[in-house]
Amino acid sequence: MSDAVAGAEREPPPTHSRLERVGGWLARRRVLLLLTAVVLTALAAVPASRLSLDESIESFFPPGDPLLEQYLASREAFGGDEFVLVAYPEQNPTHSDQLTSLQEFSDQLSAAPGVLAESTQDLARTLRVSTGPVLNLLPRIPARLARRTIRDRLIEFSRRLLIDDENSVSAIVLRLAPESESPVSRRQTLREIRRLADAHDPPAYVAGEPVQVNDMFRYVERDSRVLGLASTGLMVLAILLIFRRLRWVLLPLAIVHATLLWTKAVLYFADFKLSMVSSMLTSLLTIIGIATCTHIIVQYRELRLRLSREDAFRRVFGLAAGPIFWITVTTMMGFGALLTSEITPVRSFSWMMTIGTGLLLVAFPLILPAGVLSGPTRDEPSPGLIERRAEATLGRVSAWVDRHSAATLTLTLVAAAAAAIGCFLQRVETDFSKNFRSGSPIVKSIRFFESNLGGVGSWEVTFPAPQELTTEYVGEVRKLAQRLRELELEDGTRLTKVIALTDGLDLIPQIIAEDWIIKRDWLRRLQPEFEPSLYNPERKRMRILLRAYEQQPAEQKLALIAAVRRTAREIFPDADTTGLYVLLSNLITSILGDQLRSAWIAGLGILLSTFLAFRNWRIALLALMPNVLPILLVVGGIGWSGVPVNIGAAMVASVSLGLTVDASILYLTDYRRARRRGLPHAEAVRETQEGAGLAVILASLALMSGFAVLTLSEFIPLVYFGALVSVAMAVGLAGNLVLLPVLLKWIPKAAE
Repeated sequence: MSDAVAGAEREPPPTHSRLERVGGWLARRRVLLLLTAVVLTALAAVPASRLSLDESIESFFPPGDPLLEQYLASREAFGGDEFVLVAYPEQNPTHSDQLTSLQEFSDQLSAAPGVLAESTQDLARTLRVSTGPVLNLLPRIPARLARRTIRDRLIEFSRRLLIDDENSVSAIVLRLAPESESPVSRRQTLREIRRLADAHDPPAYVAGEPVQVNDMFRYVERDSRVLGLASTGLMVLAILLIFRRLRWVLLPLAIVHATLLWTKAVLYFADFKLSMVSSMLTSLLTIIGIATCTHIIVQYRELRLRLSREDAFRRVFGLAAGPIFWITVTTMMGFGALLTSEITPVRSFSWMMTIGTGLLLVAFPLILPAGVLSGPTRDEPSPGLIERRAEATLGRVSAWVDRHSAATLTLTLVAAAAAAIGCFLQRVETDFSKNFRSGSPIVKSIRFFESNLGGVGSWEVTFPAPQELTTEYVGEVRKLAQRLRELELEDGTRLTKVIALTDGLDLIPQIIAEDWIIKRDWLRRLQPEFEPSLYNPERKRMRILLRAYEQQPAEQKLALIAAVRRTAREIFPDADTTGLYVLLSNLITSILGDQLRSAWIAGLGILLSTFLAFRNWRIALLALMPNVLPILLVVGGIGWSGVPVNIGAAMVASVSLGLTVDASILYLTDYRRARRRGLPHAEAVRETQEGAGLAVILASLALMSGFAVLTLSEFIPLVYFGALVSVAMAVGLAGNLVLLPVLLKWIPKAAE
């Protein structure tokens, strides 16, 4: 049977539906509609270019978040504690020659714009205290003994901070100026620090929470360009290979990039800023827009074999407008469900993608008519090798499913049950360094600090203090500092460094003074910045600085933070922990709850949407069932594998559900049309497989390959998101082509 005859048999009877009349109206006014799109795009260009990326730590949390409030209060009381750590291998770092070279390197780093030079810490500066002129006030012999004692104590005090325990590493601690006071951007400051570190002999390692945050945003910004180009290039190649017409390449690109500009303009006027997962905006809109266009192109090319361009467009609009509207709505439901997340960047991503996907519904009627109907009239090429083989394969799948429906359903139920158990085995990844590839400079630096200097996790425990310190209060601070040093969890996790006000007092030897009040006076003269960095009498706050390993399991990190808080409150009931280490560790602790909640909401929203589309609850449930399976398998597979869940994996469930159900809507639409024409179930499935099935396969392949591009990202959550959504789409495709026909066979009345 020829393609034309086969297509004629599948073609619905001629209709004059309202949608076809709308399609005719759009065709007649295509030039005006295209000009409208051009004007809107031109107007959107300038505001779209002004949309910026919010690189502050505050952008990770909603206003009023208790953890953020504690961090901001501490920053206001003690200044912005954003420290950059620079270290390099150095044998015998306490030798005078090494101290001289250390001082020169430290001076270079301190001169970098945005660094508070007076707050730089290194061993050379620290030991300078032991030779301070104020010690000349002592008699000669006590002064010499005091200098030696202070030097020895300073060296021990600097262990795992400025030097390692084996005397083989030197480190420099740089304090960054608050961004509002810095003469240059944070990115420029860190770029200059890294340039100096790379030029040092031997090359130095650069780490610290500000570096991690900066690298994350730097990778996000770079990914935005790379992933956008990669997804566009891949889509162009796939469309050109399958459809063999430049028109079908340019049309989806025009729709996608107009929508992208409109989306950015709307976000700009709504005072949105891009978040750390915003690099997916271009690539995701490209993927979704082109995949949706693919459905239309497949149907148009088939109708074009026997109809004029205008008639084919009018007919395809009548057939596809409804399903396209509802698959766009369900996709929006998937993204919109993420608004329930407690993670601010995820909510920003949700708004961004919901708005962008919705604007596709504006771009299609404005651009599609002119894109399809303008230019020279040419017959569409006959289906190519890829299309013919796909149709033949779908026919064989249809026959196989009809013969093995019971086995298919049984296997599906077993797999779903096993996957459901895996959902309860998930754990959260809070090691922020795991957001980067293992070979990245920041991860290499963190490993160096973790193995030599006690890690890069800087944080603090803060508590109320009197405006005038008392002997009793100082004794309580000393007691807490000692308890924190002795604190050890059952698995051996402990703090690697504890710095309290009493440590500064203990640097003063008894030969100078025994009373803490006199020692305090000497400390102020020897190290003027030490006390103000820990005690603020105006704010009535005291803090103890802490250091911990960054690269440790999530459970250990959160347990250590809780243990420190609990220990501190035994002495100071209002004590609490804060710092970038605490903020980043708690950033995605709500991730499992978010994942479950967003999946439920997406499922309910999609169920309602499909009911409105088909006006039948059984059909709505039927559309949802094959698409819940991929979510179960992916989420359950993560649990069984033991891989911790990161922020990217948390978004997979609702987004995948919103995307995979699209195929069900298209499949059910064609299947019900076939049944209304009187075809029995087996014939209706075969026809649907060869018709809508082909469009579903091509669109799903476009989606899968597009999401797979995200695995090129340097930001690991995007890698997880891209890979897992691709897997979910593949399983969803199988569910719609294999499981859905089985369900239709077992519940035939649902399709009547």
